[in-house]
Amino acid sequence: MEFGIFSQGAVPQPLREGNPAAEHERLMAQVELGVHAEKCGFKYVWASEHHFLDEYSHMSTPEVYLSWVGARTSKIHIGSAIMNITPRVNHPFRVAEQVAMMDHLSEGRFEFGTGRGSSTTEMFGFGVEKAEDTVSMWDESIREFPKMWRETSYWHDGEWFSTPREARLEGLEGRNVLPKPYTQPHPPMWVAAGSPSTFEKAARLGLGVICFSFGDPQRLRPAIETYKEIIQDPPEQVGEYVNNNVMAVTNACVLEDHDEAIALGCEIGMSYYHSLVVRWLDSFPRPQGFPQWPEVLPEPKPEMLESLIPGGSVIVGDPDDAEVGVKVWQDLGVDVLTFSPLTTQISLDDAKRSLSAFGDHVVGKFDLEPDVHSTTKQRIAQCGS
Repeated sequence: MEFGIFSQGAVPQPLREGNPAAEHERLMAQVELGVHAEKCGFKYVWASEHHFLDEYSHMSTPEVYLSWVGARTSKIHIGSAIMNITPRVNHPFRVAEQVAMMDHLSEGRFEFGTGRGSSTTEMFGFGVEKAEDTVSMWDESIREFPKMWRETSYWHDGEWFSTPREARLEGLEGRNVLPKPYTQPHPPMWVAAGSPSTFEKAARLGLGVICFSFGDPQRLRPAIETYKEIIQDPPEQVGEYVNNNVMAVTNACVLEDHDEAIALGCEIGMSYYHSLVVRWLDSFPRPQGFPQWPEVLPEPKPEMLESLIPGGSVIVGDPDDAEVGVKVWQDLGVDVLTFSPLTTQISLDDAKRSLSAFGDHVVGKFDLEPDVHSTTKQRIAQCGS
């Protein structure tokens, strides 16, 4: 199993009260934490793309953030989780160009995670008239990227985007989307999944899957098992190779001292963040009985966090506790476990301490090949290079 961190640019209101610089400080903290993650043995820094979602995420341009992290690191992979590839939000040509450029400048460390948006606030803000249309938008776009990266005369006449076959210059047809990727044949391709049907679709297409968890991780078991079965021979493979990996996002608060970690976990607004998720992400079913914003969930008490340790829904406590939780995810078949410290109100210093404790005591017990990424191993197995 490998490990990563998730950067979302959350700027919760409690941090903004009396601090007009809170947004800037939080975004800069995300950069510092991404750099620190490499020092702690983490292999991935992922960044989301969201628009208009106050407090929840101010990360509207993950490619810019990831460029800064990539420039200050040398090994850690930088990934979009996700980049919205619906043509109304990001034209597929621009996405293909950005991915290839990030791949070059990071010298092969970019992971291309995709999605279609998770909030009507975002979708409708870019002129999408019906949320369900984003399904066919994503379906159309994802199949075209390998062609854009491979072909020197690319053209497409689709439902949601088109390019002329003739370039109106003598001897030219289509468009040559540049640059071509540094990684051959192209960077690893992923898709965000919020339902069992999307896990199945990811497997059919041969894509890595990115999932987010609240509550008992065991609810993901059937979807992961289905994914792992189908992706052995994906019937609709879109990339040049199969990216057989499941990345899961949860939260963590790990310190050398158990009691200190539990106390900190009760203070950093984990439940406040969960309330923001339900406030904005209306593409997911609303949990029964969940408070209506601006009411929020109460923050956990120590005994509640203690009870969560064996099930792994939050990786909290000392390194021994963390190891118990990580094993739960490993047993589910998760290949990359990713933590999102700064979605809460934790300070940068405490977030760094948590990553350091996890890196010093836990990473080496699960990630036995520290210089080789699972995506690279999959690519080598598929391509023989």
